[in-house]
Amino acid sequence: MTRIVCAGITTLDYIYQLDAIPTAPVKYRSRHMTMSGGGLAGNAATACARLGARVSLISRLGDDAPAAAMRDELVADGIDCALVRTCPGHRSPVSAVMVDPAGERMVVSYSDPDMPAGTDWIPDDLGRRADAIYAETRWIEAAFTVLPQARTAGIPSVLDADRRPTRPEVVSLASHVGFSETALRDLTGIDDLPTALAHAAREAANVLLVTDGPRGAWYMEDGKARHAPAFAVAAVDTLGAGDTWHGALTVALAEGQPLASAVRFANGAAALKCTVFGGRKGMPERDRLEAFLRGA
Repeated sequence: MTRIVCAGITTLDYIYQLDAIPTAPVKYRSRHMTMSGGGLAGNAATACARLGARVSLISRLGDDAPAAAMRDELVADGIDCALVRTCPGHRSPVSAVMVDPAGERMVVSYSDPDMPAGTDWIPDDLGRRADAIYAETRWIEAAFTVLPQARTAGIPSVLDADRRPTRPEVVSLASHVGFSETALRDLTGIDDLPTALAHAAREAANVLLVTDGPRGAWYMEDGKARHAPAFAVAAVDTLGAGDTWHGALTVALAEGQPLASAVRFANGAAALKCTVFGGRKGMPERDRLEAFLRGA
């Protein structure tokens, strides 16, 4: 079984299905509501586990009720939470998410600004515990701690750059960096994504990619920006689609899939996630994804 270590933020999401995204300070009635774990690393870990990997999560939570709910859900998905640290006196990250009928979402999130950021408790032998390592930019200190371990061990690593990093040098630490379209445009100042990706990759020694929502993804290979189209699905909830994509990419790279195949694998997982309301509740199991890819 492929072993993956994911490091970063995990949250508890309160997800509301609305007829339209709120635009005025008045009361709105939700047609459906659910509670689900979320957060970049928490979601990526869940995506990896459902796709058949053995996953260990490194994260920080408060000593509150949301923390207990998050742990229970992660453990139910088979994720090892031994390295999810409880920080006494602090509050766990939570989000309120509004989803419209087209699946687009608005997120209002809270993270304790005083949550300890130190990483001296993270093991230094992760390269012996994993076939790939995932990190993200919301807990940048963790990314700087775990990604070099992947490089030393000679295993793939994925950085989810969903926003422009506060310390841009982190981009060079991962073997594969998946930007959001907003983060890549902010980083390069270039609107056209393949041009922006090629610009960012001019002096890069690693592989750069960018997700483009319903248009799929772009990735650099042999000095060229290549396009992997999205799969056409009836989207009802895009919450967590990017996290699913990064988790699936990590699994595929850990398994040694060629880059083009890995991106297609990630596109398929993200597409299936969008067909189910409830954030990570829509993340596919391996059998469902493989059947979907065979039929596409």
